[in-house]
Amino acid sequence: MTKRIVMPVENQAGLEAPIAQHFGKAPYYAVVDLDENSAVLNIKTEMNRSEHAGGIGLPHENLLVLKPDVFVVYGMGPGCLRSLQSTGMTVLKAVGNTVNDIVTAFKEGQLKVLEGGCEHSHHH
Repeated sequence: MTKRIVMPVENQAGLEAPIAQHFGKAPYYAVVDLDENSAVLNIKTEMNRSEHAGGIGLPHENLLVLKPDVFVVYGMGPGCLRSLQSTGMTVLKAVGNTVNDIVTAFKEGQLKVLEGGCEHSHHH
């Protein structure tokens, strides 16, 4: 069974893209599909088209249409976190600096559930 991971990123550099510090304000989101052996099947980058980036809707609502299995973030607002948790979505705390770091940590079971939302936009 494949897994789809969504994480906020600073650019469109694929596996080398740096993870953005705050979910809602990220310019892009990496969408990584892993196969049943956790090998990368596909990676694509979605622009942040939410109200936080001059568009419409909330970031997580726009991304849920991609049918992710898990979000991996350094931090996100408490409202966003509660909203995702209410849908049964798993949100994990990022460790590492790039998409590749996150994918490796995910495969190795090193990522823990994000415990709480960040009340303000600062670097983590």
